[in-house]
Amino acid sequence: MPPARLGAYLRDFRALLAQHGLRGTPYGHFGDGCIHVRIDFDLLSRQGVRRFRAFSEDVAALVVAHGGSLSGEHGDGLARAELLPRMYGDELVALFARFKDLWDPAGGLNPGVLARPARLDENLRFAVLPKQPVDVAFGYPQDGGDFTAAVRRCVGVAKCRVDGPSSGPEVMCPSYRATGEERHSTRGRARLLHEMLAGEVVTGGWRSREVHEALDLCLSCKGCRSDCPVGVDMAAYKAEFLHHHYAGRRRPAAHYAMGWLPRWLRAAAPIAGLLNAAARVGPVASLAKRLGGVAPERRIPRLATRTFTSWWRRHGSPGTPLVLWPDTFTEHLSPSVGRAAVRVLESAGLGVSLPPGRVCCGLTYVSTGQLDRARAVMRRTLDVMGPVLERGSPVVVLEPSCAAALRTDLPELLPDDPRARRLAGSVTTFAAALEEHAPDWRPPRLDRPAAGQTHCHQHAVLGDTAERRLRERAGLTGELSGGCCGLAGNFGFERGHYEVSVACAEDRLLPSVRAAAPGTVLLADGFSCRTQLDQLAGRRGGTWRRCWRRHSRRRWPWGRRTGGGRAGGGPVRTSGEEPAKRDRRGRGRGGGGAGRGLCEDREGGQVVRGPPAGREGVRADAGRVLAGVRIVVPPGCPPPAAAGEVGSGTSAEAHRGRTSPKRRSRTRATPSSSLDAVRPGTAASTEGCALPIA
Repeated sequence: MPPARLGAYLRDFRALLAQHGLRGTPYGHFGDGCIHVRIDFDLLSRQGVRRFRAFSEDVAALVVAHGGSLSGEHGDGLARAELLPRMYGDELVALFARFKDLWDPAGGLNPGVLARPARLDENLRFAVLPKQPVDVAFGYPQDGGDFTAAVRRCVGVAKCRVDGPSSGPEVMCPSYRATGEERHSTRGRARLLHEMLAGEVVTGGWRSREVHEALDLCLSCKGCRSDCPVGVDMAAYKAEFLHHHYAGRRRPAAHYAMGWLPRWLRAAAPIAGLLNAAARVGPVASLAKRLGGVAPERRIPRLATRTFTSWWRRHGSPGTPLVLWPDTFTEHLSPSVGRAAVRVLESAGLGVSLPPGRVCCGLTYVSTGQLDRARAVMRRTLDVMGPVLERGSPVVVLEPSCAAALRTDLPELLPDDPRARRLAGSVTTFAAALEEHAPDWRPPRLDRPAAGQTHCHQHAVLGDTAERRLRERAGLTGELSGGCCGLAGNFGFERGHYEVSVACAEDRLLPSVRAAAPGTVLLADGFSCRTQLDQLAGRRGGTWRRCWRRHSRRRWPWGRRTGGGRAGGGPVRTSGEEPAKRDRRGRGRGGGGAGRGLCEDREGGQVVRGPPAGREGVRADAGRVLAGVRIVVPPGCPPPAAAGEVGSGTSAEAHRGRTSPKRRSRTRATPSSSLDAVRPGTAASTEGCALPIA
């Protein structure tokens, strides 16, 4: 449309929409007179198709009347070719056909377009889809329970096809960004599912190899659920497809090994130490990974020798109003996250209790498409949570992927069970619980830059508004990266996915960690995110709970050692070119750090890189020179002991007679009131505060 005529045309265009009972939103390149518009055509019913044809004829006449062109920005195509005689006239369009016949007498090139075109209401893509709803497991409440309608959501906007470096909180679509192939984009997968339902090109139905290959590299990150303009949920579509694809057939080994992870971890809990030792034996670990369908490049995560609930039974003080969900990952793989959460919530004056029995969100069964098993697990969980639902207690879920599963997968897999909707509505995150139920509580000021990644499921389902506000109140500056870590639960561990998993991590997460300034706190709330950081970057991201718990203890936890040694917590590692060396018993021996220390927690807690030498950003009275090493004490942490107490060669345990003199002589640890045998280039910590070396 000539730009000078655009205003008059748009007024007439809107009147035409109203005349036909349609709604549309114009957008696009108004300055060039090239208008895009989304119109709510009904292309399923006969009446809707007749309205589509009538409006198309009328709008073509309107465009020509205003001196515009019917040709779109990307050509004419099937939707406009029949209308071209209105702009060019019948004689000129006939000349187009004669010219085409000279070069294509057989009519094999682009038939039915421009020359002797098909009718614009023929070959509509929805016409070949099933007329009756397909039998599916998910409820698809936004699509009337119709899987065909869910697949029809994709209209080809291609926001999922983002090339090159990206920024911002968006997640979609990590697999396309890793491979660059259309079939690995949200749009490409939706199109293949469409063809599967149509049965013309893809003829295998639910057993289709083409669709399976395209969905195999879907990380189930749920990014498209929020980032796609039309809300395509490819994670649910993949789970649905796998459910039907493997019905009555043997599944890949990874589905049994990782899909049934909650069951295996419960069975392994009594012998966790033995299994950890076996996993460090190369041939044994290789055999286990081969049998379990695990990528050989992956390391088997360590199991907690003491589960979170076993700690709770001895140390917890049940109360209300909050119920803390002991998810599988917190329970068996990183119980320190649960312990830290309990202590922070209690420090905020909130009572905490656990569910009255064993619960599971069913996430691992859903992600591997074992939906019948997932529903059975969910129903049992609802039975256990009955008393909690009756009280109306908020349910705090620490693992974002489990919270997302409870919010979305639970009510969609059990749409007829009202308890599912009630539990989904009661789920809240750690930060949201603090903000809503302890509005007067203020987190300790950390005053550090923060880096890391917002969990993809948190971004897509839960939102991170509360987390952002709490970071601001805690003095954590900077933005967490978007995207997906690439591990994505079972995806990155499965054989054949390692390269794509690494490529996804290299897209956003790992570059942001490498670019982090000294003193930056790394935040990664998901177990997958922390594992990916640990295995690919040798860095362990921390959680909100762990970070604040360090600075919100009511007393300094003297006697608990976390800075190295057999009885301590996290290993000591330096942040130089080479990792800290380890002796044969696994104790830290210092390393190649050049003036910066790195303090980590064994079970995935906070990572703090010490600031460079000097007093920049540190209060003048915040540090003391101890045995030739300057220890910078973060604000809010008690100062270490006087210099005369350092290098005593003793520990709190030794003073209490818990170690023999022989063992005492070879154990280097943090004593109850000093830093024992601190050497330049290393970092020591206590349970409450990390002490980076300047």
